Order: sequence, then structure tokens, then C-alpha cells
Amino acid sequence: GTDSHTPHAGGLGAFASGVGGADAVDVMVGLPWEVLHPNFIGVHLTGELQGWAAPKDVILSLLGKLTCSGGTNRVFEYFGPGADTISCTGKATICNMGAEFGATTSTFPYDEHMAAFMRTCSREDAADLADKYAHLLRADDEVLANPENYFDQIIELDLSTLEPHLVGPHSPDRASTVTNMAKYVEEGNHPANVTYALVGSCTNSSYEDMGRIAAMAQQIADKGAKLKIPMLLTPGSEQVRATIERDGQLEKLEAIGATLLANACGPCIGQWNREGIEEGFLNSIVTSYNRNFPKRNDGNSGTSGFIASPETCLAYAMTGSFTTNPFTEEYKAADGTTFTLIPPGKVDEVPPGKLILDEEGFLAPIENNTSVTVQIAPDSERLALLTPFDSWDGNDYKDLRLLLKAKGKCTTDHISPAGPWLRFRGHLDNISGNMFSGAINAFTGKPGDAKNQLTGASQAYNEIARAYTKAGEN
Repeated sequence: GTDSHTPHAGGLGAFASGVGGADAVDVMVGLPWEVLHPNFIGVHLTGELQGWAAPKDVILSLLGKLTCSGGTNRVFEYFGPGADTISCTGKATICNMGAEFGATTSTFPYDEHMAAFMRTCSREDAADLADKYAHLLRADDEVLANPENYFDQIIELDLSTLEPHLVGPHSPDRASTVTNMAKYVEEGNHPANVTYALVGSCTNSSYEDMGRIAAMAQQIADKGAKLKIPMLLTPGSEQVRATIERDGQLEKLEAIGATLLANACGPCIGQWNREGIEEGFLNSIVTSYNRNFPKRNDGNSGTSGFIASPETCLAYAMTGSFTTNPFTEEYKAADGTTFTLIPPGKVDEVPPGKLILDEEGFLAPIENNTSVTVQIAPDSERLALLTPFDSWDGNDYKDLRLLLKAKGKCTTDHISPAGPWLRFRGHLDNISGNMFSGAINAFTGKPGDAKNQLTGASQAYNEIARAYTKAGEN
């Protein structure tokens, strides 16, 4: 799939890999998908998550150890008795963020948690079929007995000793435990004031996720307390939103001050019109998303984004600060007494009454689409039909001028930032205006522009590239 987080489907035992748009086009026109033969990494899970630890903390702790490049050209398979203790959607969260350390994909063996998820989605036929062939969807006994003979590397992780983690800012591999967070922020000179908590998006918006933070919300409401800072909820699907409304989780969260946003990527990819701050305002936010690059969430260069589990995000929404541990902090109740938060424990992984499958608003594809004409206004800034590229003359490009020499981290977010640029996704020429706009120029140490070697002027990269093309130097 052409989404970096396609490996999310590893939570259902799939081999699902994220690819670039050009790779997908190759497959669509009948060409093979080319990929380097990856190494096979086994993550052996033992124990069971305790206290405030959540499935998100599995991948956050691994990111801290492996860094953003530690999974490159590697397939990760999680196995062992600990894997059997994690829900299907918890597994999906772990696989989702394998993209952050560069994994080709991540996956789990099939188990009863996956069957339960398919049944709650009214996919009983798929669950029955998977149950029938479950022995083929798990590692063989020989692999489990002697994993060192089948994996290129084995990583041991005892879930029972895992602590809640945060990663950030500006990179998902800068990890700290909640216990050490105050020291981490002070030593790194990061903003200690937490101004927003954001929960949801594809990574952490399951029924179980919402159930756990709703249980926390009930504790807070029972004491007559409220959140100290705003918390925004972005369900990953209309199914989840409708179901948590039906089953009461949404009401509990809104009662303590949470705000429901649309079912979308939302602030995770910059779809957030954050009001009330000026550019450069120094602050931190905590999210349960998967990426935290500079300016990604709210467009503000002064915002430091930290990624955590939904439970950790809600806890920090009670303190509004990294200077204290939100899990041991004493909060004031309405009657003047104090209380501390208690881990929510086990909640329903899937809804007792199944997920609500409401197709309102769904438009089925037209059966005969050969007569369909796509009409686009000539002056549209959002949409433009693609025109064929000029045919290649068979000669390689030579003696080209240097457009950019980047230094430091140069991810897809630096190459083509999202946020306000998303409205141009259907207009190739306009969205090209953000090209390399987040990359750090190795000669100036700053992002956004470089020297036009034809004029000597400092310009945005897309402007320089257009100038070179116009001058015949492409």
C-alpha cells in the first residue's frame, strides 16, 4: 500500500508493506514489485503488560533501542507467549510504528484475538477460514523451539518489566520513560509546558484504546475533576466513533473536557487549525500518533511533539507539565481531597455488541465508468489532470547543477511536508511547491531555501528547480 503505515495490517497476521507511489504504479501496469531480500528479525515476547504499560510502549521502547534506521531492510516477526497476551488492535499499533524504524513490515502469528476482531467486524467467514488453517498462520514448533536457526537476529523483550514511554521531540526514536521524563526534558532543554493531548488517528484509536482512557475518565469524573489542558480525540473510523458513542466511552471522555474531532488523520498529518498561538511559541504536546517531526502537527516551529500511549496522553492532560509524573501525581477532587490515577486494567478488546457498520454516506463505485467524465475547473488550485511526461530520449542526465545537499534527518516529512499542503494533493504542480521545504541545507544549516546558481539569489527549492528547467538545465 502507498501508506507508510500499511504494516498496521500485521496486527491481523498480514505481510503488508508500505511502498512509494511509483512502486504501486509499476504493479498496477503489470510490472513486478522489486524489493531487497530483507533480514528476518524475531522479537521474542515474554510476560504480560503490567500497570500503566500499553502495547504502544512495546514499539516505543524498541524505537529507543533500534533508532529510526534500525529496521531498514528487515522484516519483524513478534512471537512467544507474550504475543498471545496482546489484543489484535494492540498488535496493530505495534506493527504500525515499525515504519518508524524503517522495517519492511512487521507481523504477528494468528491467534484468538485476531479471530475475535474479525467476528466483531461481521467477518465470521474470514475468521472461520483462518481458524481452520490456523496451524499455517503461525510459526512451526521447530521455529519456536530453535528460533536462532530461523531468524537473523532475536530481540528479547519481557512485557512484565516494560515501563510507559514517550518519544520525542522531532524524532520517534528519542525515548524516555515517564519516570525519567522530568530529567529528560530538563537536560534536553525541551519545553516542560504540555499544552495539548491528542489521542487517536490510525495508530491508537481502537475500541480497546478508547475503553482504557474512558475508564480513566470515569475515575476523574467520579472525583468531580476535569482535565487541565485540552484533549482532542480523532477516531480512526466511523465504526469506532459510532460504537464508542453507543457504548458510552465517548460520553465519559467528553464529560471531563475531551473534544471529538472528525474521523480522519487529523492533527497527526497537520489537519489542525490550531488557534491562539503565534509562530515560534515554545510548548510541548503529547500525542498517541506515530510521527512527531517539526511543524508536523500544528505548523508551529516552536512545538515539540512527544508520542505516547493514549493512557499516558490522558495522564499528562491532567498535569499539563512534564515536571511531574502524572501516574503518581496527587490531583484535587471536588470535595477538597486528593486522589491518584489507577491503571484501568482489562477492558473489552472488542465491543460486546459488535462494531456498528453504518454505510451512510458511502457511494459505491459506478459499475460502468467508461462514460464518466471528470470535470475540473481550469482555475482550480486543488485538482489538475495529469499530463504525460515527455518521452525519454535514452540518454542519462549529465553535468547537472546541484539543487540541494541536505544534512541531518531527511525523511519524507522533510522532503514533502503535509499540513497545509494537503489541499494540493490532487494538483501535482501546486504540491510541488513544498519540495524539500523541510530539508536542512548543508551549506546554510537552515531549511527552506538555497542559492540559485544562475542568479545568485536565495530562493525556495521548487523555484530554483523551475528556473533550471526553464533555462534548459533539467
